[in-house]
Amino acid sequence: MGGASSRADVMPSRERTLDLGLIGNSRTSALIDRQASIVWWCYPNFDSDPICCTLLKPEANEAAYGEIGIAFDGEVQIEQEYQRNSAILLTRMQDTGGNAIEIIDFAPRFYLHGRMFAPTMLVRIIRRKLGRPRIALKVNPAIDYGNSPAVTRCGAHHISYVGVDQAMRLTTDASLSSVLDGRHFFLHDSVTLLMGPDETVDGAPHDVGRAFYEKTVTYWHRWVRNLSIPFEWQQIVIRAAITLKLNAFDDTGAIVAAVTTSIPEAPHSGRNWDYRFCWLRDAYFVVNALNSLDATGTMEHYLEYILNIIADTREAPLQPVYGIRREQVLDEYIAPGLAGFRGMGPVRVGNLAYRQRQNDVFGEAILASTQAFFDTRLERPAGKDMFGDLERLGEQAIRCYNEPDAGLWELRGSMRVHTFSSIMCWAACHRLAVIAEHLGLPDRASYWSAHAQTINAEICARAWNEELGCFVSTFGGRHLDASLLLMAEFQFLQPDDPRFVGTVEAIEKRLRRGDFLLRYDEEDDFGMPEVAFLVCTFWWILALARMGQKDRARALFENVLSKCNHLGLLAEDVEPVSGELWGNFPQTYSMVGLIQCASRLSISWDKAY
Repeated sequence: MGGASSRADVMPSRERTLDLGLIGNSRTSALIDRQASIVWWCYPNFDSDPICCTLLKPEANEAAYGEIGIAFDGEVQIEQEYQRNSAILLTRMQDTGGNAIEIIDFAPRFYLHGRMFAPTMLVRIIRRKLGRPRIALKVNPAIDYGNSPAVTRCGAHHISYVGVDQAMRLTTDASLSSVLDGRHFFLHDSVTLLMGPDETVDGAPHDVGRAFYEKTVTYWHRWVRNLSIPFEWQQIVIRAAITLKLNAFDDTGAIVAAVTTSIPEAPHSGRNWDYRFCWLRDAYFVVNALNSLDATGTMEHYLEYILNIIADTREAPLQPVYGIRREQVLDEYIAPGLAGFRGMGPVRVGNLAYRQRQNDVFGEAILASTQAFFDTRLERPAGKDMFGDLERLGEQAIRCYNEPDAGLWELRGSMRVHTFSSIMCWAACHRLAVIAEHLGLPDRASYWSAHAQTINAEICARAWNEELGCFVSTFGGRHLDASLLLMAEFQFLQPDDPRFVGTVEAIEKRLRRGDFLLRYDEEDDFGMPEVAFLVCTFWWILALARMGQKDRARALFENVLSKCNHLGLLAEDVEPVSGELWGNFPQTYSMVGLIQCASRLSISWDKAY
């Protein structure tokens, strides 16, 4: 299975599931269900009001707006897949009479006049494949987070939908009256829907759609050809890499954690959060994964985002999360017009995590920047000026490494000294020492190395629990945290260090549920965790591989792959028994894990044949 996999089914129930496909162009993105309905589209940008929002409206109360879809007469067989090595989604439908259509969905992305052309636009092309198919077009955008339908204004060859952040225009060669009243019509050849800014389209919809499609295919094929992928699980890695690329916002370099808000981490858990923002931690993992595939452009763009944030904050503490345009305030409120995924509200807009202290962010910001000092392929390799900016973060790490914080899991009800946060402060100092040595700054290298040694010694003294024989989640604590599996990844300990081996074994014993791991083994603000956080299982797999247990690691990895949806995508969480996906979707952490584990476990190309 993988990014280009497909599956044929009778048209399924409309109960919301995460069998969804992501399309986008690093400017706008949307989720499309098995029936080719656009069920989530924040327009124009990742964090905008969703004009398609039926993903978060239950079937029983679903109004006739908030969705862009297709109705096809009769019982339908459906196949859905991505076009090979692209972000273009293909959905094929065939009724019992042999009538068939194909729907092509994508967001244009290609080079035009020497610049990237990626408008806030979706293109839908519906083609007749067999017989005399009869379809209806449903174009009913919502406004104000599902509170009401957009206002419709009809032109000579288009329909404008207003009341949203930016008016959306549908330009089409389909009958406008058929769109407005939703009536069925025979599809003789094809129809094209161009959905984007309320501006005149230069050309006939059919010609524009076809040209955009061909150029977008070419762009993605070229981008994929430049990836350095492992020999095994190639399609899995390619699909994950494209997904991560779609979550990077071209305008500023920000990387969102997911394109959705408020899909609960577990049924009726209340763990519903808005992930349409840039967590510095998540962004580091994305940059690291794409760098490992030689897709360094995302890193270069993200560095601009980070450096501008450092300049914005001056001497203020670094926040864990910012808006995609570097907004610092992300106040949280409930959207009353949306009942939630399967009716499991609340639906939150904004995220109060921006107010939290999370001391690991200093390390992640520096780690995300480190390759830029060593990679001579970059157009603008990092130098002493950037090093000076990063040293400001290092000084904050020195001040905060042994102070209480909310931790990477963003606990809202307690503050403690979290071991992972301290390790990341150590990583900040350690990497600054390495960079200083590379830049020929021996005094600065000695300064940062000394601080790294001091932090290392305190972590080993205060986070080690002799009785349990492992490192624990907080200084002086007794609980375990799956993030400690990264100690070898960050070079804090060697993988054969008995303390690391003991920590891995203790985490397996306490956090394992089936073949997955929980995040931690204690109650938080919402009680005990009920589902497995997928990235923790990936960290477990990476740790086992580093310890030489590759057979175990491969078996666990294959098990995780079996939980991907039909298009090779993963959410944030998985229910260990049923294997059902939960949490915001698609989750960058999870897609990063696919890349890291495939790269670590694959046989090398020179031994493949």
